[in-house]
Amino acid sequence: MAASAQTPEAGLGLRERKKLKTRMTIREATYRLIMDQGYDATTVEQIAEAAEVSPSTVFRYFPTKEDIVLTDEFDPILERELRARPTDESIIDSLRHVIDRSLDLALGSDDPEVSRLRTRLQVEVPAVRSRMMESMSVTGQMVCRVLAERTGRQADDLEVRVYAMSVVGALMEATMYWAEHDHEGDLRELAVRALDTLRGGL
Repeated sequence: MAASAQTPEAGLGLRERKKLKTRMTIREATYRLIMDQGYDATTVEQIAEAAEVSPSTVFRYFPTKEDIVLTDEFDPILERELRARPTDESIIDSLRHVIDRSLDLALGSDDPEVSRLRTRLQVEVPAVRSRMMESMSVTGQMVCRVLAERTGRQADDLEVRVYAMSVVGALMEATMYWAEHDHEGDLRELAVRALDTLRGGL
């Protein structure tokens, strides 16, 4: 089954759409402020004022300022579409297909300048990079669940965890490489190269 091109709003009820709108408003306000004055100078209080919400609302949606930069609405789409792939397909082939589709959605929904800003902050700001490393485990756990379903193994098996985190690490390195090289080339192609390296080695 081919992955479907769904937006983050697809299938959401009214309450969920309102929450999504609030998250997006907070993020957009954050990006504007960071572009204008830099990451360190941007405070949660400023973000809340620009987004016309309270600081407590910002923290309710994003536990840390770093999470505003790192969090997007596409992880659930990635998991859903990954589960929709044929179970006899290799996980690498499934990821290649789904990531291609997910990047179409993610890059299509973000202003290109915002996409570059987000990845640049992951490289340049130690707090963002540290938080990104922590958040990798969440995506890794999702891949573990899918791998476990396909292989009949337990999600916490060592081999499953090692493989899942290798995949997540490969994709993270592709993103970092893209940012470190002034966003030259196509992120989609870099992600595919990273997955091919994981499958074929050097």
